[in-house]
Amino acid sequence: MAARHSGRNADQLRPIKIIPHYLSHPPGSCLIEMGGTRVVCSAMIEESVPNWLRNQGKGWLTAEYSMLPASSSQRIQRERNKIGGRTMEIQRLIGRSLRAAVDLSLL
Repeated sequence: MAARHSGRNADQLRPIKIIPHYLSHPPGSCLIEMGGTRVVCSAMIEESVPNWLRNQGKGWLTAEYSMLPASSSQRIQRERNKIGGRTMEIQRLIGRSLRAAVDLSLL
């Protein structure tokens, strides 16, 4: 099997490092590092659910996604007022994936 520039095999994952409690203010946060990719994750709890989910005994989970302006080789413009289509789809994918992995009746 061909090796990558880093010397890893094509089917070999990069080492993963998770640093818990990375941010001081949200109740839950971490920094995930996988090679040169770094992702800051945070979680918080709100005592509300969407109107269509009220009185059903379930919680809800949403996701927000954003890239920092200097996080790629070409500067990414910060999305201020309107979220772009790509960003919206990534947020939806993250939210759906997390909801599929979490028992919402426990929230």
